[in-house]
Amino acid sequence: MISVCIATYNGEKYIKEQIDSILSQLDDDDEVIVSDDSSIDNTIEIIENYNDPRIKIFKGNTFYNPIFNFENALKQSNGDYIFLSDQDDIWLPNKVNVVMSYLQEYDCVVSDAFIIDIDENIIYNSFFEKNNSKRGFLHNFIKNGYIGCCMAFNRRMLKYILPFPASTPIHDIWIGFISELVGKTTFCKERLIYYRRHGLNHSMASERSRNSIGVKLRYRVNLLFNLFKRLFRFI
Repeated sequence: MISVCIATYNGEKYIKEQIDSILSQLDDDDEVIVSDDSSIDNTIEIIENYNDPRIKIFKGNTFYNPIFNFENALKQSNGDYIFLSDQDDIWLPNKVNVVMSYLQEYDCVVSDAFIIDIDENIIYNSFFEKNNSKRGFLHNFIKNGYIGCCMAFNRRMLKYILPFPASTPIHDIWIGFISELVGKTTFCKERLIYYRRHGLNHSMASERSRNSIGVKLRYRVNLLFNLFKRLFRFI
């Protein structure tokens, strides 16, 4: 069983195109978990109009934070395999089949993506090439290559991943490093989604960080502390 976890907030502009691209690849016993963080537009109405039993909506949340909105989606999931999805991208038709083939061997898979603009024009042919993304703890500690909308993992990883530390800057980084340390991770070079950049994305992936050196160092120290603290629980 597959669980696709989506954290939504005021996503009416792109959410239908994204859900259409996801549902067409799922079986009847799979699920789409939508955790909505108090949207004030038509996001929920658009999703409810599908009237699809595979879609499970958890609304009325007041996290006001995409990290903990995603955490809620993960907590509500039931699948053996968990796919993360943003509300504004588009999955390519072979995404699920390709990723599932990797998940038979690996605990966490990160796939490549086309980067598109607001009008769906391709602005970069490969997120991996633009970001120099590849597996390896040290490489990603220096230059993070984990991108949540391209990640999927086996359910067994949840016991290590959850809960997210309060100081986590973004969920995909935390999931990626946990998977590097306790699981078997791979970077799939096939481009399996259109990753949309439209100026309002929460994630700064594919863009130059505006954080100061001090902020970057502090984030990495906190990350190491939280990783060791989490892993100590399982020794």
